[in-house]
Amino acid sequence: MHQRISEEKAEQLIKTIFSFALLMDVYQVDDYMACATSAMREAKNGPELVKKIFKTCNIKINIVEGQEEANIIYASHIEQVLDQDKNYLYIDVGGGSTELSVFSATNLVASKSFDIGTIRILDKKVKPENWIHAKEWLKKITANHPNLTAIGTGGNINKIYRLANLKEGESLSTKKFNQVSKQLQALTLEQRIVELGLKPDRADVIVPACEIYANLFKWGNVKETIVPSVGLVDGIIQLLIEKNLGN
Repeated sequence: MHQRISEEKAEQLIKTIFSFALLMDVYQVDDYMACATSAMREAKNGPELVKKIFKTCNIKINIVEGQEEANIIYASHIEQVLDQDKNYLYIDVGGGSTELSVFSATNLVASKSFDIGTIRILDKKVKPENWIHAKEWLKKITANHPNLTAIGTGGNINKIYRLANLKEGESLSTKKFNQVSKQLQALTLEQRIVELGLKPDRADVIVPACEIYANLFKWGNVKETIVPSVGLVDGIIQLLIEKNLGN
């Protein structure tokens, strides 16, 4: 990572956003929300690229900070499906960062973003202190909110969940997670694509994702994980609904 988005990637992004702008025009979209997360907020030319996209496509992109990203995810109202008698650790693993939120009695009690992501690990850009900060934060949280049940969102944990061959709605035990993680790590990138049917971009990042989850499960003494299909996009949709249609 050179902390810059290359000219090639920037042009690809502009073309992609322009395509969405055309679709929004065709479908007469009244409102939208476009967010850029860790990759853009760390790129030195991120703000410059955002301005260029607005000038070219007339689409405003918000570069959201880690805490704001966690708040948007929380806006999906996941607390409504939680057991009031349990403590939960909400985990959203991305390419550049991992967002953690702790719920107790369905209330959000703590939330923090850490610069630990799958792409960062692949690029060897996760500093030892990043892991230490996450561990210390989680250990401090579990002192007052023990017996955490994890809630995992994102493409990696969803794929791990499917590889575990569980029944719909069944929670993923940490023991089963470790079995799947061990299976994934034992295969080469090509084997993960051919034998497990993973897409190349997923086959690449799923192993570092396992490393992130494994550490969090250990530090939080997590025994099981619920895997609902919600994430940043669900929070964005909910915010747009509340803004335009009310609660």
